[in-house]
Amino acid sequence: MQESGASRLDRYLARHLELSRSRIAALIREGRVRVDGEPAKKSQGVSPGQVVEVEVPPPEPLEAEAQDIPLDIVYEDEWLLVVNKPAGLVVHPAPGHPRGTLVNALLFHVEDLSGIGGKLRPGIVHRLDRDTSGLLVVAKGDEAHVTLSNAIRRREVRRIYMAVAWGHLDGLPMTVDQPLDRDPGDRKRMAVVEGGRRAVTRFRLRERWAAADVLDVSLKTGRTHQIRVHLAHRGHPVVGDEVYGKGWGRGMSGSIRPWARELERRAGRQLLHASTLAFHHPITGEEMRFHGPLPRDFAEIVAWARSGSADPQEPGPWGSAGFEPIDGPEG
Repeated sequence: MQESGASRLDRYLARHLELSRSRIAALIREGRVRVDGEPAKKSQGVSPGQVVEVEVPPPEPLEAEAQDIPLDIVYEDEWLLVVNKPAGLVVHPAPGHPRGTLVNALLFHVEDLSGIGGKLRPGIVHRLDRDTSGLLVVAKGDEAHVTLSNAIRRREVRRIYMAVAWGHLDGLPMTVDQPLDRDPGDRKRMAVVEGGRRAVTRFRLRERWAAADVLDVSLKTGRTHQIRVHLAHRGHPVVGDEVYGKGWGRGMSGSIRPWARELERRAGRQLLHASTLAFHHPITGEEMRFHGPLPRDFAEIVAWARSGSADPQEPGPWGSAGFEPIDGPEG
């Protein structure tokens, strides 16, 4: 590893390795990081010409186990099921979340899941962030899994989200076409990065509140944290987003500040919900379309915000069967 100028060791490693600061600190404590052959200290500096060695032990093998976790199954047949995932539920096991995930619940409720996703992701065709609620399609068999995965890759699966973003966006409806990649300064975050993977998101105003906009969001690509990063990059992060918009509401001033502070207090998680999912059935070819109603926490915030907004727009049907998503193909 080479870099011009002196740099603190833990910060230097965080910039160059896809590891969290806490993981790097643990490796240093365990004596797995050496500078010029000597055990390193977290706060020591490194300079050009020094040799930094990092020993990362292989991850402990994980094996997903069936757990009796409640599932909100919206639809099920012999080939697939559609689940309405609650906020706070991780989709699949990973280091730090070996149990208590959607996959653990699926293994309990479904006898045969597609094995294409591997031992830790059986049946998982696409994901939602832990604190995003809403609709997911899960494949039971390998044929359904392959067909659905190919449909997502060809942008034939339509996904519409409802998001609450801080402030008021100009130029709606709009399309954001900006590439995403790992944040060079924090490898656990994503960022708009020149030369990254193309990411395209479409936004349309659904409702305007006192200090926030409610948006219909359509994904043309499916990058990690895409909606959250695109909104934060434009200066309007998702309300409740602790990664890309923490404390944003406290920066508001004037008469709307108390309202913004109260919205921030009420939002115990990011206000992002996968409300609409549409695709052709992987086996029968039938057009499938599902609408996920807002979960209780989100719906209560909507009711409060509408009552306290000076000039709310005409409310929409919020995930009902009458909701018409953004016109035009997703791809």
